[in-house]
Amino acid sequence: MSSPYALTGPPITGLTATATPPASAAELLKRGQIKETAEKFEASFMSVMMQSMFAGVKTSEPFGGGQGEEMFKSLLTESMAKEVSKAGGVGLADTIQREMLKLQGLKD
Repeated sequence: MSSPYALTGPPITGLTATATPPASAAELLKRGQIKETAEKFEASFMSVMMQSMFAGVKTSEPFGGGQGEEMFKSLLTESMAKEVSKAGGVGLADTIQREMLKLQGLKD
């Protein structure tokens, strides 16, 4: 007895799977390290840029100036650069990450 829902047409040909295989744990680890390195580079770049930007800024007494300000200005610019980078930065990390992935032979 045949089923009323049986397929009677010719077989479908020419279909191929286009799904990418799941990434291995080693690849995921490498991608995470690349992302972290790119973000750290962007933060470092932003820190140098901000230090140059604030080099000529002088704060008047009694709320600024002096050796204390000079000593901690680099720490302030470094912290600001990290926060800017964490909030999305200027897009440098994404570009660096793409190039690093290409160098490692990984797809974006």
